[in-house]
Amino acid sequence: MKFIDKNFQEYEPCLSAMEATVSDIHAGEDDDQIWLLEHPSLYTAGTSANKNDLLSSQFPVYETGRGGEYTYHGPGQRVAYVMMDLKKVSQTPDIKKYIWMLEEWIIRTLSEFDIKGERREGRVGIWVVMPDGRESKIAAIGVRIRHWITFHGIAINLNPDLSHFGGIVPCGISNHGVTCINDLNPNVSMDDLDAALKRKWVGY
Repeated sequence: MKFIDKNFQEYEPCLSAMEATVSDIHAGEDDDQIWLLEHPSLYTAGTSANKNDLLSSQFPVYETGRGGEYTYHGPGQRVAYVMMDLKKVSQTPDIKKYIWMLEEWIIRTLSEFDIKGERREGRVGIWVVMPDGRESKIAAIGVRIRHWITFHGIAINLNPDLSHFGGIVPCGISNHGVTCINDLNPNVSMDDLDAALKRKWVGY
């Protein structure tokens, strides 16, 4: 898998470039790849988004074709867009298996920093148990698949302004919190996170 550091990206041009890359992969003109980047503060609405879950218009809102509901992107959050042809790696590609793989990638990455990420039945993303016993979301997953080629991907909170999540009901879940890596391990940098993501890629 080829990792490409994209640094800071405006949302709409990035989405257009991702769409073009997926088309190139489908045509056999480009290789599978993962983009590591940050976006300016914004909200995105997945295909299952409920308009009532948008509580504030303090940031731009983008309709996107990925699965899921509302989520926040912003500085201090590592976004990883995964573009890979599932038919190249399996004769019987399986979306559930692909989602499980993304979850496992996040869990193994967090374990590098002594953070125990966990799945929760009926809740998308990766969750941690806070010191006070509350459960909080630390990473989001939202994918789209076209011609069995994946795009969109994951977002891991390193040290974003968590108050910005207050403008939405994140992924439609209102009875749990949102946290970040630096709340649990303040010594982790974005470079550390990127290095762990590259080491812990599990593949399909």
